[in-house]
Amino acid sequence: MIRNVAILGATGSIGTQTLDILARYPDRFSACCLCARSDAEGLFPACCLCARSDAEGLFQLARTFRPRTCGLVVEPKEIPDDLRGIEWFFGEDSASRALAVSGADDALCAVVGIAGLDAVLTALDTCERVLLANKEALVTGGHLVTEKAKRLHRALLPVDSEHSAIYQCLQAARGNVPSRLILTCSGGALREFPREQLANATVSDVLKHPTWRMGSKITVDCATLMNKGLEVIEAYHLFGLPEEKIEVVIHPQSVIHSMVEFADGAVLAQLGAPDMRVPIGYALGEPDRLAFGGERLDFTRMGALTFASPDTERFPCLAYAREALRLGGSAPVVLNGANEEAVAAFLRGEAKFGQIPLIVRYALDHAELKPISCAQEVYEADARARLLARACLRHL
Repeated sequence: MIRNVAILGATGSIGTQTLDILARYPDRFSACCLCARSDAEGLFPACCLCARSDAEGLFQLARTFRPRTCGLVVEPKEIPDDLRGIEWFFGEDSASRALAVSGADDALCAVVGIAGLDAVLTALDTCERVLLANKEALVTGGHLVTEKAKRLHRALLPVDSEHSAIYQCLQAARGNVPSRLILTCSGGALREFPREQLANATVSDVLKHPTWRMGSKITVDCATLMNKGLEVIEAYHLFGLPEEKIEVVIHPQSVIHSMVEFADGAVLAQLGAPDMRVPIGYALGEPDRLAFGGERLDFTRMGALTFASPDTERFPCLAYAREALRLGGSAPVVLNGANEEAVAAFLRGEAKFGQIPLIVRYALDHAELKPISCAQEVYEADARARLLARACLRHL
């Protein structure tokens, strides 16, 4: 039976790689819904995939995959004549509305940032499985998402390479509870950047990720180690281990994607070439593995695999994320909202790289932290965090 798949964030890196796999398996999958955001918001430069819809790009995808529904945040001047048979939705909630009537069995949620939370919650209402590539949905609304998934008996499958690796390792646990989760981290583009030049690293410097092909926002987060901090919070919600049992190690080769340790000291690891189509394909095909012609590891030519502890003095955002997780309530929302504002300002050339952690720290120090019981409270906390981040930026 063909599974209908909705892709939210279709024109971004994860979205296009997902479509690459779907195109290879037309007898198994159909893209029934394609949604994207818009660069008309002015938050990011034109090179940034994380907030860009690129209407023309979505039009081209729609011509290839002929989905039932499509969504764009900003309505274009016109829909091409050959695409008028598709049901189109526009506005900030376009992804949720397009998804709700698409008939999707699975939703691949790859909208970057807190903007993806509503879509994830809608996907849990309407789809059998949610393939989660939007880590911010769990960072900001973690227990809202996981409790809803449990209540509705929905499968919540991780697409982040690290969480997919842990999920795959846990399939061999045979009921044994892990004693430690070990998230690997490439260290980002600035891992060996001279300390004296770090604060003034340019956008070009930061976007030169050594191993992964990703959108601009997540690439900046990799450079600050905020991405790994967000992944610690995500792992906490996905796998239920306390923060102190979730470890981060720097692994520049990006061959081991993450590991799970058990009570007897045994460690299971998932290895592979750095290609996001592996975790995407695993989530799509579970329990089957889908071949896509990717690079295979040659262990005889691989060389050394190295590991190190993260330097939270140079890159304090990882420590800030752990602190926010321990504080609970709205603290992770504040962390995420301030970081999104700071990264957007950096990509626009309005903030220096070294100011990103300063802005996040200011927001955490000055925000009034409150419990979170619904999505509306998430958005209210996010709005307050962004105001604090902008105030800090004005005075830097």
